[in-house]
Amino acid sequence: MSATRHAPFHPRWYRRRVSVWWWLESWRYTKFVLRELTSLPVAFFAGLALFKIRAIAAGPEAYGRFLERMQSPIFLALNGVAFLFVLYHAITWFNLAPKAMPVRVGGVRVPDWAIQAGNYLAWLVVSTVAVWVLRRG
Repeated sequence: MSATRHAPFHPRWYRRRVSVWWWLESWRYTKFVLRELTSLPVAFFAGLALFKIRAIAAGPEAYGRFLERMQSPIFLALNGVAFLFVLYHAITWFNLAPKAMPVRVGGVRVPDWAIQAGNYLAWLVVSTVAVWVLRRG
């Protein structure tokens, strides 16, 4: 007839209280949280690209209004800050890539610096080609 009851403060259930600002206790934690928060500017740019596509599809007048809106000081500032966060996101991603997925060639692990250098080189090549294509048109 007696139901088993658990004590409200069972040792296994104890969780140390952690401050909301735990990530400010160490520079490593701060960099981690900042890197995770950079997903918001990435999403902002993705949404902005979708709005641009919609404006292009709506015709020249709609696209002109879109470009006019993008030239306002608030959007210029917002895009500048978002760009810096996306740049931080890309750099930290390239630095994390060798740790996230170690590459082995012939059973030997490729050094982290080689993978990072390959990532940065590919980024430079793609960026150079993009600038070249955009400047031609």
